[in-house]
Amino acid sequence: MKKHFQQSPYKSKTKVGLVLGLLALALCSFIIAKPQQARYLAHLYPLFPVDSLPKVKIPDGVDPNDENWKGIDLEPKQPVQPLSPTDEAARFLLPPGYHIQPILTEPAIQQPGAIAFDGNGRMYVLELRSYMLDADSKNELEPTSRISRWEDKNNDGIYESGTTFIDHLIFPRFVLPYGKDCILTMESDADNVYKYTDTNGDGKADKKELFTTKYGRSGNVEHQQAFMYYGMDNWLYSTVNAFRVRETPNGVIREKTGYNRAQWGVTQDDDGKLWFQGGASGLPSYFQFPIHYGNFEVPNEFAKGFDVPWGAAVKVADMQGGMDEIRQPDGSLNRVTGSAGNDIFRGDRLPENIKGQYFYGEPVARIVRQINPVVTEGLTTLHNVYQEQKTEFIRSTDPLFRPVDMATAPDGTMYIVDMYHGIIQEGQWTQKGSYLRTKIEQYQLDKVIGLGRIWRITYDGKERDKNQPKMLNEASALLVKHLEHPNGWRRDAAQQLLVLKKDLSVVPALNTMALTHKNVLARIHALWTLEGLGALKTSVVQKLLKDPSPRIRIQALRASESLYKAGDKSLEANYVTSLSDPNTDVVIQAMMTAKVLKLPDLENVIKLAMEKNKAEGVKLVGKQIMSPPKSTNMGSFGASSLSKEHQEVVARGAVIYNELCSQCHGNNGMGTPAGAGKLMAPALAGSLRIQSHPEYALRVILHGMEGSIDGKTYTAGVMASMKDQSDEWVADVVSYIRNGLSNDASVVSPQQVALIRAKTSGQKTMYQFDKLLKQIPKEILPQDGLKITASHTASTRIGGNISPLSAFTYEGWSTGITQEKGMWYQIEFPTAINVTEVRFNAPSNIKKGWQYKPNTIPPYIQIYPREYTLETSTDGINWQENIPVIKGNEGENIIPLNTNKTKFLRLTLNTSIAKDGDNIPWSMRQFKVYGQ
Repeated sequence: MKKHFQQSPYKSKTKVGLVLGLLALALCSFIIAKPQQARYLAHLYPLFPVDSLPKVKIPDGVDPNDENWKGIDLEPKQPVQPLSPTDEAARFLLPPGYHIQPILTEPAIQQPGAIAFDGNGRMYVLELRSYMLDADSKNELEPTSRISRWEDKNNDGIYESGTTFIDHLIFPRFVLPYGKDCILTMESDADNVYKYTDTNGDGKADKKELFTTKYGRSGNVEHQQAFMYYGMDNWLYSTVNAFRVRETPNGVIREKTGYNRAQWGVTQDDDGKLWFQGGASGLPSYFQFPIHYGNFEVPNEFAKGFDVPWGAAVKVADMQGGMDEIRQPDGSLNRVTGSAGNDIFRGDRLPENIKGQYFYGEPVARIVRQINPVVTEGLTTLHNVYQEQKTEFIRSTDPLFRPVDMATAPDGTMYIVDMYHGIIQEGQWTQKGSYLRTKIEQYQLDKVIGLGRIWRITYDGKERDKNQPKMLNEASALLVKHLEHPNGWRRDAAQQLLVLKKDLSVVPALNTMALTHKNVLARIHALWTLEGLGALKTSVVQKLLKDPSPRIRIQALRASESLYKAGDKSLEANYVTSLSDPNTDVVIQAMMTAKVLKLPDLENVIKLAMEKNKAEGVKLVGKQIMSPPKSTNMGSFGASSLSKEHQEVVARGAVIYNELCSQCHGNNGMGTPAGAGKLMAPALAGSLRIQSHPEYALRVILHGMEGSIDGKTYTAGVMASMKDQSDEWVADVVSYIRNGLSNDASVVSPQQVALIRAKTSGQKTMYQFDKLLKQIPKEILPQDGLKITASHTASTRIGGNISPLSAFTYEGWSTGITQEKGMWYQIEFPTAINVTEVRFNAPSNIKKGWQYKPNTIPPYIQIYPREYTLETSTDGINWQENIPVIKGNEGENIIPLNTNKTKFLRLTLNTSIAKDGDNIPWSMRQFKVYGQ
C-alpha cells in the first residue's frame, strides 16, 4: 500500500479499485459458502498491514520509568477479533473428560451478566446491553438493557425459544424468579425492587408491583448492589447490602446482617450457608459462617498462593493494574484482580468429587476457578484445586472470554455465562492517559460489543438430565417429593414454590420428612419449608436438636431462631445445652445463635462453651463475640444509620414499645398470635403504610382506630387513643416503629407531632381505616403524570450520559456543575394539589477523577443544596414564596408544607458556592412529594 500512495492519483485509484472489487467478490463467495461464520464479519475489523497501523504512545505526562509502564509493548497490533461460538469452544482448555458446548448465543442475547431459572427450568438472562460500549462508558445509563426468558422446547439441549420478559431497563442489577411467571429486579441508581409478572402467558411481564424500597445506592455500576438471592432460610440477600429482606403476609421486613463485602455473586451450599463473591479483590469475600450472625475475622482463609491465577497466554496484557500485574512473556494475569459470578456445584450430572466445590469466574484472567473448601476445627480454608499443576478448571486462549456468572442448572450440569466482550473494566478505570486505555486502543477492544454466550459443562459418561422440570403447575404434594432430589437446584426451587404458595396441607408430610427421612438433605429442606410456611413447631425443633446427625442439629438451631424472636423463650435451655455439644460445628452454631438472639448472661454462656471445647473455631468465635473487632459490626440500615441524637430518640421509643405496644403487636412487630390464624393487632414490621408518610401512624396513635384494616379483623378490636401523651412521647414511639422493627424510614420530631395534633384537633372519635386513608398525604409518583424540569441536568457519574428516562425520576438528579444562585428544580403536577411535604436525600459523592488505590479512603464532596427557597405557582408564571430560606443538609432533607392548591413547585438556590478547585454540584436522590 505504501507503493500505491507514491504513484500518481489516477493509477493509485485504479489499483485500489481493483483490489476492493476482488475483496468484494471474495466476501460474497464467503457469505454464500459459510453464512453462519459470515455474520461475525459485522464484528471484524479492516485487516491493514501492521506497519500501517498507528504506533501506540505512552500518554503525555506519564513517566516512562514508572514501574507500570516498564517493558510495555507499544508496537502496532491487529485488532482482537471475535470468533464464532464453535471456534471459541476450540480455544478452551478443560480437565480430562470435561466438555463445553454453547446453548444460547448472540444475536439472540447480548452481553449477558447473569442467569437464573424458574420452576419449569426456563432460563432468565440479565442482558447488560449498555455495558462498556466504548472506553468512556458512554450511554451506560440508557434504557437499552433487558431481561429475556428462554426455553428448550424440543429438549435437544439448546435454548431456542425466547421472549423479552422486560425491556428498556437501565442496567438492571439482578433477576430472581419468584414464583409462577414472576421475577424480582431493580435498575441501577434506583432504590426500589419491583415484582414483574406475566399474567396472560405470552412470556412478557405486563404487571409491575413495588416489592421493597431503600434497597439501592448510586455510583459506579460495578459498586452497586447485585444478585438478589433466595436463601434456604427463606430470606433474600444481595451483594453490598448489609441487610436481608423477607416477604411476609403483612409486608416485606428486613434485618441487619454482617458486611458481605461482595460485588457480583451470591450462592449457597447444601446446608444453606451463603457464599459471597468479591469483585476488585478477585477473591471470595465472605463465606465462613452465615452472614446474618455478623462478621468474624478469620486469618489464613486462603491457602498459600491462592491469589495467583494460572490463565492461558492471551498476549493482550490488558490489566488495569499495569505491567506490575502481568506475567511475562505470555501477557497473562499474575495476581487476581477481578472476579464475577459464583456457584457451589450441587448438581447430579457431573463427577461426584466436584459436588460441594466452589466455582467462580475471573474475567480479567479469562479463567473459571475450582475451589476445595477444607474445614478444620470449625474454620474454613480455601484451596485452588489446580494450583500445583499451575492451571485452572477452565482456561481460554481467546482474549474475549469473560466468565461473569455460573450456575448449577436444572439438567444437573453447570452453565457458564460468558459476556464475550472486549472491555471488562468500567469507564472509571479506562480513562484517557491510563495504561489500560492504551492497551484497549492498541487492540481496539472497545469495538467488540453486543456479543455473549452461555455454555454447558458436561462430562464423559454423564448425560444431562432430560427430564425437564414442570414445577410451576404441580400440586404441593408433588413439590414435596422434589425436596429429596439429588440436584440441589431442584430442591431449592421446590422449597421456594412451596413457601410462596402458602399451602398448609403439606405440613404433616413435611413434619414426617424432617423427622424421619433417610436423606439428610431432604430433611433440611423440609425443616426450612416448615419455617417458611410459619408452621414450624417448637416440639419438632426440640426433637431435631437431639438428632444423631450434627448437620440436622445445626439446622434446628438456625431454624428455631424465628420461634425465639416470636416470643418462645422456652428454647433458651436448649441453646445452653447445645453449647456443650460433642460436635465442634454444633457448638459454634449454638454460640452464634446465642449472640444473634442476645441470650441472657451471654458472656458467661460463651465462656462456658470455650472452657469445654478447645477447638480453634470455638476459641475464635467466642473471643470475637465477647470483643468484636471494630470492622465486624453488623451492617447498617434504619436506626443504626441515624445520627446520635436520632438514635437516642429511637432508643427511648423502644422502651415505650416493649413496655406497652408489644403485647398486641408482638415483640418483633409481626403481631401477637391469637389462635385460629388470627393476630391480636396488625403487623408493623415491613409495613409500607408505617414507612411512608408518618401522618398515618401519628393520627392513629393520637386518636386511635377501630374496625377492620384492609379487610382483616384483629382480636384486640381497637387501638386506643394516646393523645394524652406528650409530643415527645408520641414522636419517640413512632420513630422506633419506623426504624426499629425491620422498617427503614425517617425519624419523627415533636414539632411534627404538634402540627398533626393541631391539624386533627376536631377529631373526636376513633378513626376507621378506609376513611383515614383518604385523609393521609399520598406520595405523588412519576407515573401519576408529573412533568419535571430543571435549569441544569447532567450525569452524576464519570463517563456516563444521563438518559431522558433517568434524568427526571425520583431516583437521582444533579446539576453536574458547581452550585450557583438561581439554579432550580421544578415539578408540574397533572392537576392542582395541596402539597404537604417534600423530601429528598443528598448523600456525599466520591470526587470525580478519583482512582481506586488499595487501603485508601476515597475523597468525598458534599453535594446537598446549601441554601434554597421553595416556591409554588398555579400557572408556572406567577410564583409565591412559601419558605424563603431553607438550609440544606447532608443526607435526608424533610420539608413539611401546607400549601393551597398548586400546579407547580420549585426549589431555587439562594446562594452560590465559591469555586475552590472542587466541582460541588447540587444533587438529589429519592426526591418525593406528598400531597392531597
